[in-house]
Amino acid sequence: MLKRIYEIIEIADEDDKISSIYDGIMLLTIILSIIPLCFKRQNVYLYYIDRITVIIFIVDYFLRWITAKYKLEKYKTRAFIYYPFTPMAIIDLLSILPSITALNSGLKLLKLFRLIRTFRIFKFIRYSRSIQVIVNVLKKEKDVLVAVCYLALGYIIVAGLIMFQVEPESFNSLFDAIYWSTTALTTVGYGDIYPVTIFGKLVSMISSIVGIAVVALPAGVIDSVK
Repeated sequence: MLKRIYEIIEIADEDDKISSIYDGIMLLTIILSIIPLCFKRQNVYLYYIDRITVIIFIVDYFLRWITAKYKLEKYKTRAFIYYPFTPMAIIDLLSILPSITALNSGLKLLKLFRLIRTFRIFKFIRYSRSIQVIVNVLKKEKDVLVAVCYLALGYIIVAGLIMFQVEPESFNSLFDAIYWSTTALTTVGYGDIYPVTIFGKLVSMISSIVGIAVVALPAGVIDSVK
């Protein structure tokens, strides 16, 4: 029975109608659970939507926990202990905890209540086949993408340092310069901080061109995967 439950909740098999129905119900539940986050003021309807969806999340979490030995076979009998520390299990738990009444008062004081509830969005990763395809590509090209991330980070720091030295009067701190280089990398350019000297503008032009190339690299890597 536990193995059949595992097949229904974990294995995305299009030929298994029950599994497909379960995935559809969970996707609908995730969408409904996000609705209360779209409103500043909560009414009775939003309250019950939150409570019902959280109950479904709790049941789903419990079912995945008791069938963890099938998912984490390498841990054998220890799978029950290791499962709560897996990435998706942590996301599931963070989706549930903010709605527990005992925790609400403390989290609201820190403005974290609604923030943590947004982790429910990440539950789409488990149930959306399209997102799973992207995740698999990211895993396959992990080393290349990590190298690109290091390149982007290095670019941001170097460009920020150069601009901070070139135009110290335009940037009050190194953080401001790094903030500018980040917006330049993404080609956003908010316009709240910008260079005013000719040399600074020249650095900005070169930085923007390099930024376009750096941003385009991940897309090329992902697109190259067949």
